[in-house]
Amino acid sequence: MTKTIRTALIGLGHVGRGFLRILEEKEGRLAGEYGLRFQVVCVADSSGVAIHAAGFDPAALRRHKLGGGRVADLPDYQAGISPAAALAEIACDLLLEASPVNLKTGEPGLSVTRAALARGIHTVLANKAPLVLAFRELHQIAAANRAGLAFSATVCGALPVINIGRRDLIAADITRLRGIFNSTSNFILEEMTAGRSYADALAEAQRRGIAEADPSLDVEGWDTANKLVIIANSFLGVEAKLSDVTVQGITAITQADLDHYASIHQHIKLVAEAVRTGDGYILSVRPQPLPIEDFLAACRSWEMGIEIHSDLYEIMYHKIWEAEPLPTAAAMLRDAVNLMKDHKVKG
Repeated sequence: MTKTIRTALIGLGHVGRGFLRILEEKEGRLAGEYGLRFQVVCVADSSGVAIHAAGFDPAALRRHKLGGGRVADLPDYQAGISPAAALAEIACDLLLEASPVNLKTGEPGLSVTRAALARGIHTVLANKAPLVLAFRELHQIAAANRAGLAFSATVCGALPVINIGRRDLIAADITRLRGIFNSTSNFILEEMTAGRSYADALAEAQRRGIAEADPSLDVEGWDTANKLVIIANSFLGVEAKLSDVTVQGITAITQADLDHYASIHQHIKLVAEAVRTGDGYILSVRPQPLPIEDFLAACRSWEMGIEIHSDLYEIMYHKIWEAEPLPTAAAMLRDAVNLMKDHKVKG
């Protein structure tokens, strides 16, 4: 028997549209293999909110956005209502939050996440800001209202870093963790090494929809730092804030720097690192020259990777090639299916 999951999709950028594409292409498989049908009853972009209780057609909605349309242009547009206010009122089982990262206020993602969890609505995040700004608070709200909260899409897209850390490293003490968490900066550094200009490489990342809406988050190291904060809170066992991370981006790296290290068989990479010290960790993000035989040095172009050292599982290496936003949308689907397949849908 197929369960219909009334879904709110906040954010219709590259990731949100990717999720709609998955619903178009995989609807039958999701119903047949997992017994789930995702009915998108609420959508929002920067222009506002639209609500359609019978469900929007994913294909038509995606075409509308690809053609330059806004939510405010839809017949079901609700003037003057915020995403958080909508989630406080409508019949909804699942929130998918993929609005742009806003590290100053967390909005609109933080408010809508709070509103959903307070109503017991299961929530999947691709937006990192709510977790960076209010990790413990959101988990407390979720627990108090028996709402699921999943966010594997926030760290390295489809690479299941959060799932590995929370599910698969049972009883482990992690002594060191290092990784390349931002494919935009990794792509730019590799393209510059090959002689391409910084501006051209960044423009390519933006064209593909990989770079953040604010590309300074990528190239100045803050996107990587966000992910390190989420990792620290979710499975390193520390209550880390962004201010606990020493951050240096790639904007000061010159062609001469890259040429010099290439001549001595090293690659400069933007490396996130957590090193155990007593009961805590030293957290940092900075460009590092790495020998070519190093695992992270071998993460090329659109690849991201992570290396985890622990007492029980020794050293684990994981990496992914992700050259478009669709895998991040797929990570949201993964979280949504895992949350919803075992939960009853409210009447």
